[in-house]
Order: sequence, then structure tokens, then C-alpha cells
Amino acid sequence: MKGNSTIIRSRVLPLFVWIFGLLVVWEAVSWMLLHVAKTPLAQSKLPYVHEVAATLWKYSGTLLKEGGATFGNAGVGFLIGAAAGVLLAVLMSLSRTIEQLAFPYAVASQMIPILGLAPIIYGIVRDEQVSRIIISGYITFFPVALNMLRGLRSVDLSAVELMHSYAAKPWAVYWKLRFPAALPGLFSGLKIAAPLAVTGAILVELMGAQHGIGVIMLRNLYYGPSHTYMFWSTVLVGALLGIASYWLMTLIERLVAPWQPEFRPKGGDR
Repeated sequence: MKGNSTIIRSRVLPLFVWIFGLLVVWEAVSWMLLHVAKTPLAQSKLPYVHEVAATLWKYSGTLLKEGGATFGNAGVGFLIGAAAGVLLAVLMSLSRTIEQLAFPYAVASQMIPILGLAPIIYGIVRDEQVSRIIISGYITFFPVALNMLRGLRSVDLSAVELMHSYAAKPWAVYWKLRFPAALPGLFSGLKIAAPLAVTGAILVELMGAQHGIGVIMLRNLYYGPSHTYMFWSTVLVGALLGIASYWLMTLIERLVAPWQPEFRPKGGDR
């Protein structure tokens, strides 16, 4: 009980103070733009928080349904991209030749702007669901591969030599030594890639899909000031999907690798 109250005081309470303070400042600036500065289209630039919250509540069913479509497709692409990234990292850790052949192309693939790639993929595939999965997977694989490779190579060489001295099989070295050591690096990549996968899925939806939070976002942006609160609601839902994906990866990391310093009660030794 004492530990829980300490966590609440040290982590949860500051978070709520920051959120409450941000909402108060947002509401005050919105009021000033509308009534003091009399800025044209003030509510389009920074709407009242309570009006956006009311819209979120009123259209919660639609937003949940479309947000679920976006999150589901981004999740499938994320899993495929993560699996490809892990496989590539393992292959590169096994062979310098494979690394020299694959790594430059993996880096070069990230030089292509997603904003330009998304309409190309959508134009080729002509399927909104498959396009979202491809883009989400494309965004995911590189940070996962890079961080996983770094984790696999972070193992103490003396530990590897010790296992070799006991005639351990290569798969045993990976399963018992390299994979556990690579978990922090792997989850660093996953936590970077998860929100990006959601963003990639929304970007494809803006190209003309039929379902997803990006579709509602584009439609309400097209209708202009009369749909300002709904547009901002979709923006917030998109942001919440990205935050939820990050928190989900953090939760899984806590369950899979609880020995890391940030998950210990006082940040001390194991």
C-alpha cells in the first residue's frame, strides 16, 4: 500500500497536474482569441476544450468504430513489420555478409518520404486495408531491426565464450543469452514504431479510404468551420490511438522484461 501511494505521488499526480494545467491554458487562450483578440475563425484555430469534449461524447460511437478500424489495421501492419525487423536483425547478427548486403538498403528505404510513398502504395494496391497494413509494417520494421540488432550485439563476449566452452548450440546461445539481452533494445524500437504505425495508417486513410479515423478527419476538414469541433475530435482520437499503442508496448515490456531499472520499485539493484 505504501509503495502504491508512493507511485501515485511520484508519477500519476504530476501527470494529472500537467494535463489539468494544459487544459486550463488551452481554454483561456481559446477565450482570448475569440473575445479579446477577435481573431477570424478563432474556433477553427483553437476551439474550446469543453466543446471538443462534448463532441467527443456525442459522437463517441462513431469515433470508436472508425478508430478501431484504424487501430486494427495499424496493429496488423505493426506485427508484420516487427516480425520482419526481428528476423532481419537476427540474420544480420548471424552473418556480416548479410548485414553488409541488407543494412544499406534498409537505411535507404527509410529515405523515401512516407507522404510520397503512401499514395504510391495505395495507387498500386487499390485496397485501403492492405495499403494501411503495408505502410504500417514499412514504418515499423526499420526501428525494430536497428534496435534489435544493437541489443543482440550488446551481450558480454565473456558470457558468449562461456556458453561456447560448455558446447552450447547456437540456438541455445540466442535463446538463453542474446534474446534476453536484446529485449530492452527490441522494446525501444517497438515503442518508437507503434505510434508511427498508427500515423501511417491514418495517412493512407487520407488518400481516399472508406473507413478509419483519417476518413472522418478529412471529411470534416473539407466542410470547414461548421465541423471544427468534429475535426478536432478526430485529431485527438488519432493522438490517443498513438499514445495507447505506446502504453501497450510499455505494459508488455513491463511483463516480459521486469528487471529493467525503470520498472524496479526504487530503481535499485535487482
